[in-house]
Amino acid sequence: MNKARRNPVNLIAAHGILIAYTLIALFPVFVILINSFKTRKAIFREPLALPDADSFSMIGYQTVLKQGDFFGYFQNSMIVTVVSLTLILLFGAMAAFALAEYRFKGNTLMGLYLALGIMIPIRIGTVAILELMVSTGLVNTLFALILVYTAQGLPLAVFILSEFMRGVSDDLKNAGRIDGLSEYKIFFVLVLPLVRPAMATVAVFNMIPIWNDLWFPLILAPAEATKTLTLGSQVFIGQFVTDWNAVLSALSMAILPVLILYVIFSRQLIRGITSGAVK
Repeated sequence: MNKARRNPVNLIAAHGILIAYTLIALFPVFVILINSFKTRKAIFREPLALPDADSFSMIGYQTVLKQGDFFGYFQNSMIVTVVSLTLILLFGAMAAFALAEYRFKGNTLMGLYLALGIMIPIRIGTVAILELMVSTGLVNTLFALILVYTAQGLPLAVFILSEFMRGVSDDLKNAGRIDGLSEYKIFFVLVLPLVRPAMATVAVFNMIPIWNDLWFPLILAPAEATKTLTLGSQVFIGQFVTDWNAVLSALSMAILPVLILYVIFSRQLIRGITSGAVK
């Protein structure tokens, strides 16, 4: 089996498939990017053509930077996304460690209860969430979005990380206890470094819905000072007229953080997805 895996033909085929999937995935991004540097007429006449001397235009980026507080929207999105992911990974990993490591009455029921959050969309409770935020005075604050996104991402984080936590060697953890390490040190020093692929997978899977979400920012934080990038970009989409140059330019700049995250965590992400698939 090892010889078959190392066969040059198989390696070339695998790399070819990977390159093909990458090109297919990046093609919509490429189309958005090239059209963001075109005039409005060129976007509709030749959407797949590269910008030339006649069609090249920076009007979309100029409009985005002049109309509205784009950098403020970008900052709000970064704050909400980074803080939410940090809380999801921290609390999700701690809950997963507790479920995987300690046996107590109701352990299985607790795991099933947490898994229900994957099957039941949080948007079903939008009205109740809005009433709660109004009563606590958290409407039009980034903290409201962080709370919602943390609650939204925790079930998936616990579900994925608990399986990886069970795969960590008990001998390693028991050796740490014999050496006098506390449970917190065992968790942070021994266990977390071994589940980095799973952490990267959870981070990527949760970042995309948080970064691109329009629903909760529109309902919980529609004020100008708390608008996220996705909500702020809607100013260029009107009922009768849409400024496609500005929309495509805003989307091009909004894609950058997602691409950077994939580049940073790509190897860990693939390891986390494929772990256990082949031995």
